[in-house]
Amino acid sequence: MTSVWSDSVKDSRPQFPALSGKITADVLIIGGGMAGILTAHKLKEAGANCIIAEGKGIGNGITKNTTAKITAQHGLIYADLIKRFGAEKARLHYDANTLAIKQFAELSKTHLCDFEEQTAYVYSCDDHKKLEREAKACQKLGIESSFKESPPLPVKTVGALGIKNQAQFNPLKLLTSLSAGLEVYENSFIYKLDDNIDAKHIILTTHFPLVNIPGLYFLKLYQHRSYVIAVEGADPIDGMYVDEQKNGHSFRMYKNLLFIGGGDHKTGKKGKCFMELRELARHYPNAVERYSWATQDCMSLDGIPYIGQHRRGKSNLYVATGFNKWGMTSSMVAAELLRDLIVYGKSELEDLYSPQRSIFRPQLALNALNAAIGLLSIGRPRCAHMGCKLHFNKLEGTWDCGCHGSRFNKDGSVIDNPAKRPIRM
Repeated sequence: MTSVWSDSVKDSRPQFPALSGKITADVLIIGGGMAGILTAHKLKEAGANCIIAEGKGIGNGITKNTTAKITAQHGLIYADLIKRFGAEKARLHYDANTLAIKQFAELSKTHLCDFEEQTAYVYSCDDHKKLEREAKACQKLGIESSFKESPPLPVKTVGALGIKNQAQFNPLKLLTSLSAGLEVYENSFIYKLDDNIDAKHIILTTHFPLVNIPGLYFLKLYQHRSYVIAVEGADPIDGMYVDEQKNGHSFRMYKNLLFIGGGDHKTGKKGKCFMELRELARHYPNAVERYSWATQDCMSLDGIPYIGQHRRGKSNLYVATGFNKWGMTSSMVAAELLRDLIVYGKSELEDLYSPQRSIFRPQLALNALNAAIGLLSIGRPRCAHMGCKLHFNKLEGTWDCGCHGSRFNKDGSVIDNPAKRPIRM
């Protein structure tokens, strides 16, 4: 499986050397995806000496498999955010993500990345009242929204709620261009933070944090897989669309290709995967599938990312994770916040996204129960992270962990963290 993004830069992706010897820098960023590269770019602009250490190749993890929507509309979230955090913090979240869109737009002027402004829609298949509730929340926050009664989608809907001036782009074209001006090291997997690292600040942008047991990230996060097919010959659609249900579908155009996304399931569990996407593609009799790929997302307990100081008592260690399927916009928010914390010592966003905020959410109990089941299940192989029983994923030919989302090839090598070392087969 290859994404359209990987194919678009296969002849232009830069190659970087591997790290050797002791690491010395003002800032060490571990992880060379969108969050790591954007953070390094902002820190460099601020005058910081910054090094990026990437375990594989830049953008070769989750970034290459995104659908690359840049938006402040992350589903029907604002009514819930007002209820949980209050209107002020809900508006702050919207403003942070709207600023991220503007910053991507500015970067696209000098780093060509197929940036396009679009309206972002959230549709519902059966609950118009949810859309109305969200529209009222947007009105309360001063967010301009509009209804579309009949979205041009291959699913039956009761309407969609849209927000203008959102965007989409090609993430690997941007990453390739930005990285040329940064100090990057590839094939430099860092297993632990030890005396071989001499850095005033360390930032973990490794998707699931490299250090996750101190900080309780193994309880605060769970992982979801989702799937995308890109078809040629389908009727074009205007805007970007996502279902308000977690197991729904998403749609967007890229040039002459229609992306159909969905098939979501918790990592290590069964799902319909590509099958339901290909069923939807049958609505377009002339459509031909050109690409298919899968991705994995870290989900937080409350739908808001964890960005900031990794844990109390470790003031020079920072993290950006739990992007809840909105990794591109959240990467820019993270870059802005982390730059401010390191350069200025504070950020107006630090409380909202603090990894130290309360973990007492219903999802916490589900995460703990799921981990206990995996640990107590009998059989092999076992995950190299915390020893949970692995499940074989027939579709992708991998061994997947239903506890925390680690994935392994048939030979035992690591595909997705939090596991850092291979398993014995």
